[in-house]
Amino acid sequence: MPLSPASVERQARHVRRVNYQSFERSDGLWDIEGELIDTKAIDTQRLNGDTLPAGTPIHHMHIRVTIDTELTVHAIEAVMDAHPLKGCPGALTAMQRMVGCNMARGWRKAIEANLQDVAGCTHMRELLLNMATAAFQSILSAFSSAPDQPPSFLGRCTGWDFNGPAVLEFFPRFAGHELPPRRSKG
Repeated sequence: MPLSPASVERQARHVRRVNYQSFERSDGLWDIEGELIDTKAIDTQRLNGDTLPAGTPIHHMHIRVTIDTELTVHAIEAVMDAHPLKGCPGALTAMQRMVGCNMARGWRKAIEANLQDVAGCTHMRELLLNMATAAFQSILSAFSSAPDQPPSFLGRCTGWDFNGPAVLEFFPRFAGHELPPRRSKG
């Protein structure tokens, strides 16, 4: 079902496309690949005075993360086909700090700790952040838990509410379960 039609006239200005793919490898590991492309829908003047034609990528970035079935990062490769500033590729070296981190536990904190501020790139961080979701969608064993413990995705969204119909249908033994309270960030 699409969004309702816009109620006022408007003109497109910016387009961001993000794509994720996962691949099961013959060696038992998995590759999760992400691609981010930013373009302007109109010709745009750059900071140096040049004109960037509409549809020309401002950002075009790729990341491949190789993980095991426990979602631990074994290798990472990142490239920038297009970037707005000469210094942007300097962020690629820091990506190697993510090797050894785990997408299932503390992924957001690991990205922040290893790639924060000028050590990394805002766009690469955004792309990495959602790679964990692509990994979870691909590697079903990442959801396995002890038989007396609910799978980690239960209680984390409306669809998998412990008091909702999906849990009652697919995981009835955990219906009504409550997660421990989350710790505050303050």
